[in-house]
Amino acid sequence: MLAFPLAIDESQKETNDQLILTGIRHERDLFENSARRRIRYQATGWIEYDEFYPRKSKPVADEIDHVLARHYGFTEEELDFILNYDIKYRLGRDAESEEE
Repeated sequence: MLAFPLAIDESQKETNDQLILTGIRHERDLFENSARRRIRYQATGWIEYDEFYPRKSKPVADEIDHVLARHYGFTEEELDFILNYDIKYRLGRDAESEEE
């Protein structure tokens, strides 16, 4: 099992519960939006793998960012920066494609 290390004490149980549930939803959404691919390599034969499209799961990732922003006390401006940074760098969009 993979885990994201985050120090949350018992008084922040609600944040912890929200992160767990939203994280599970995010993982499910990633798999629901993935595609199974099969390719044949001359040297090794057939390889089967899942191809993921995180861009399609951005709404759930944004929910996680909102929970973390509340936890860390971010302003709306700081949260907006994170959400837009996500679009530009994590999802591979450039300024031109954002305007379309």
